[in-house]
Amino acid sequence: MEKISSVSINGQTPGLLYLAEQVRELDRILIEDRGIPGLTLMRRAASACVDELLKQWPDPDGVRVYCGSGNNAADGYIVAGILAEKGIPTDVISIGDINKLGKDGVVALKYCELSGANLLSSDDNCNPASVLVDALLGTGFQGALRPAYKTAIEKINSSPIPVLAVDVPSGLDVDTGAIPEIAVAADITVTFIALKRGLLTGQGLDVTGEIQFASLGAEPELEPSGESVRILNFPQLLAKLPRRPRNVHKNRFGHILVVGGDLGMGGAPLMSALAAMRVGAGLVTLATRAEHAPVLMAHQPELMIRGVLRPADLQPLLAVANIVVVGPGLGRNEWGQALFEEVLATDLPLVVDADGLNLLADNPVKRDNWILTPHPGEAARLLGTLSVQHDRFESAKKLQALFGGVAVLKGAGSIVASQDELSLCPYGNPGMSTAGMGDVLCGAIGGLWAQFFTGQVPVAKDAAELGVVLHAVAGDRCALRSGQRGLMATDVIPMMRELANGL
Repeated sequence: MEKISSVSINGQTPGLLYLAEQVRELDRILIEDRGIPGLTLMRRAASACVDELLKQWPDPDGVRVYCGSGNNAADGYIVAGILAEKGIPTDVISIGDINKLGKDGVVALKYCELSGANLLSSDDNCNPASVLVDALLGTGFQGALRPAYKTAIEKINSSPIPVLAVDVPSGLDVDTGAIPEIAVAADITVTFIALKRGLLTGQGLDVTGEIQFASLGAEPELEPSGESVRILNFPQLLAKLPRRPRNVHKNRFGHILVVGGDLGMGGAPLMSALAAMRVGAGLVTLATRAEHAPVLMAHQPELMIRGVLRPADLQPLLAVANIVVVGPGLGRNEWGQALFEEVLATDLPLVVDADGLNLLADNPVKRDNWILTPHPGEAARLLGTLSVQHDRFESAKKLQALFGGVAVLKGAGSIVASQDELSLCPYGNPGMSTAGMGDVLCGAIGGLWAQFFTGQVPVAKDAAELGVVLHAVAGDRCALRSGQRGLMATDVIPMMRELANGL
């Protein structure tokens, strides 16, 4: 069975993600302010890599270490030296110019030479190896690869031998999670000092493998300046869900109105409505094409199904709703556009998804009391750009700045952007890339939002964050039970109910 991602990295619960520049600042603080020599940090980093390597692949027949010319290479030289001292046959392939090594790097190289490791300029005549170590490029990499590095990465990736990446997989932009050309596809990445943004979103998730974290003495309270990204923690967010009093009635838990389902697309709003109920909404009304109403009502009698022909038909439904979820299966023709405009004319809190977002892209407006849930394609239309995935963090920030409220940029490593911060969901799996998952998510967010009230003010950020992680963890649990292939959106709905109840 395929391994499912987890919030726990190396037995720890990570809290924040940082830019490469911020990690370098932390490194400087450790060296200059805390008095930890740079070589000591390198030795700690290398030891963490060796410990993990021998844990995962005990008694290797041989190890091949690829080194560049920066601090990452210095870590690699010490890794090779430690392995050689343990009697493990170790080849070191120096791709970078060793004359560019810093002072600590020169010491690391000398240690490697004295250890008995075999230093080579190419991997053409290497000894057999059962593990490869990538220490080519570190956090400073951006832009184009030099030919020698590109060739080395291609050789590593074409080999069936498992790979451990030192700090980051070479070729990955650790600030954005993008891969400009090609990156080492690691089985394990041992990363140091702080978690980097690009390891947990976008293309980064395809090349990091299992992430192991070694702080090297950078305590959790040691924080650099600038913006950090909070990693969402499911148990902590679930604990925010308000406790249910015993003496209560259904209206206390909100009345959700789901608007969508043009002809032939009645299933989309149905999934949203079911998700809203299963996460705890008290009442759910579904406004859709009249042709769908009898079938949907027979499918789920707990839902209130209303056929709507024109915008005026929404008025009595909007008058009693607390939250509106608009967009699933709505379509972009005259009917869908008219209903969307009617919803926008209210001051009710909104969750906007699917065709609601496409219609919003045609006529942009900004408001504070909504949650937008675009996938990358919808985000590209909203932002008028094709480069959303090049920097998902920046794209999420732009969405929030342009449209207000809370923006959820869906995808691998979904990002939640509110006015004051960014957060990232570390859960979810490829099996969730199927039809209807977004409909379930927006319904769940709407159902949770109705329960996240402080006085009379709904707390949008908490609802968006819990909705995203509840949905993703439910997908992970479904995949663990039955596998990723064939996972359907409706499989996730009952699992969300279990999780929302702490089961």
